[in-house]
Amino acid sequence: MTDRESALRKLAVGDIFHARSPNGASLVCLVTSVDDGTIHARRIHTQNDVRFDRTTGLRMPSARTRIDCVTPFPRDIHNIFLEVDRKHRELTDLTRQGVELTLDQTRMTDDEKRANLYINPHVAANPI
Repeated sequence: MTDRESALRKLAVGDIFHARSPNGASLVCLVTSVDDGTIHARRIHTQNDVRFDRTTGLRMPSARTRIDCVTPFPRDIHNIFLEVDRKHRELTDLTRQGVELTLDQTRMTDDEKRANLYINPHVAANPI
């Protein structure tokens, strides 16, 4: 088993990882379940469900987006991302119900800004 595969196999429900698409888009993902061959996750900022191959880290079915960091974020940043996930889930539900969101509901907090600014340096320092 390669180091990459070993790192991917350690991901568990509740872990947060990062993936990058070919166009440079950053995907901060929360693991929702795992099975022998697949990591099931939710993109925190968009609430889209995504799947990744547990051996290669490639997004399924497109195989162009790849997990590039599984090193845990510091606890405070991890907790901020969990809060962002909760907030975006609630806002997505409201939008689906036809509620028009206000600027105050969608505005990033200082902590959210701090967490988002932490992503690129963290990924660059901890690639797989």
